[in-house]
Amino acid sequence: MKYYHELQIGSVTIPNNIILGPMAGVSDLPFRLLCHEQGAGLVCMEMVSGKAITYKNKKTGDLMEIHEGEHPVSLQLFGSEPDTLAKAAEMISGRPFDILDINMGCPVPKVVSNGEGSALMKNPSLIEELVRSVKSVTDRPVTVKIRKGFTDKRVNAVECALAAQAGGADAVAVHGRTREQYYSGKADWSIIAKVKEALDIPVIGNGDIVDSESAKRMIDETGCDGIMVARAAQGNPWIFREIAAGLKGEEIPDRPTKHEVYDMIMRHADLQLQYKGEYIGIREMRKHVSWYTTGYPNSAKLRDAVNAMEDMDSLRKACRDVFLAE
Repeated sequence: MKYYHELQIGSVTIPNNIILGPMAGVSDLPFRLLCHEQGAGLVCMEMVSGKAITYKNKKTGDLMEIHEGEHPVSLQLFGSEPDTLAKAAEMISGRPFDILDINMGCPVPKVVSNGEGSALMKNPSLIEELVRSVKSVTDRPVTVKIRKGFTDKRVNAVECALAAQAGGADAVAVHGRTREQYYSGKADWSIIAKVKEALDIPVIGNGDIVDSESAKRMIDETGCDGIMVARAAQGNPWIFREIAAGLKGEEIPDRPTKHEVYDMIMRHADLQLQYKGEYIGIREMRKHVSWYTTGYPNSAKLRDAVNAMEDMDSLRKACRDVFLAE
């Protein structure tokens, strides 16, 4: 079996089958660039409200900024009204994304209470209608991201995936947890295997991929065409180079040295400063620094200090003291 390979989604050829998943508040432009540089074949943007696009919300416009160096990139919409999502897709047609994804897996209450995200899995016929509506107005491939089901008593990923395919979806990503689980417990990979068996389009497996070994096991157990890494990439963009090496059968690179971690944090901070300015950038970096430094000596002290910082120079000095001190 060839574990590492190109992935064809509609008209788009992705250079490899390792994908950065969409994460609200995490997979912004700076983070996507870093993951792309480390070997992610496709990077997915954090979800954007279709309704907010139609209202021409400025903050939503900022979320959709794309850098020429991160392609291929997937832009993810969420919403529950076919006409609204289609209108949003038309309005953003001039933006340089490669793939358009519809979120059907978000478990957050404020999204679910609006009938959006994973709530769509309660209504497979609406899933088909949403996909068909968006497909009718875009020339880009359309994908969907679903979960195992809404609750353990209603596991219907296969039905929902078939509905998406019937609507014209070019690929489906499946997270092996129900909405009820959020991110707790163990992901059920068997449901991904069932979706793969039922569909004619590519299936991307998501959930509990934390290293090259689990990535290879996901492919073995499900037959999925691609793998999606999300939370395991937080503070760890190196995971993409490690998984790529493992899937190719090459020696897996050593974990990053303290100097490499410091350099990555600085590069991340510089990108935040460049694209978001210091006020927002330093605040965005707080959670990232927490993830980058987990397990390091004095990391708790550093996180406390960073959470009170107001400028990037202070962040650089604090990180130097932890990572570059002899």
